[in-house]
Amino acid sequence: MAIGAKDKIDALLVKKYQGLKVDNPVIQSSMIDPDKMLEAMNDYAMIHMNALNLQQQLKSTCIKAISLNIQYRKSKNIKMRKPAQAVK
Repeated sequence: MAIGAKDKIDALLVKKYQGLKVDNPVIQSSMIDPDKMLEAMNDYAMIHMNALNLQQQLKSTCIKAISLNIQYRKSKNIKMRKPAQAVK
């Protein structure tokens, strides 16, 4: 595997930027403490998980209540119509 420019455009770019010195950006200290941010994210995730659990429990309770309240009615026996006999 060769290292370097593969075509004329790459060679020109290398020539243009080879003399420039690029400094790493200085990361300024954050106004928010990372530990507090992680705690807030953890709290948000726990609240979301509790909301999902409550939703599942409410769904289960509603299904049980509806199933206990269902009243089945016996439908009339519907007799099958006999097909009309062919007239001879």
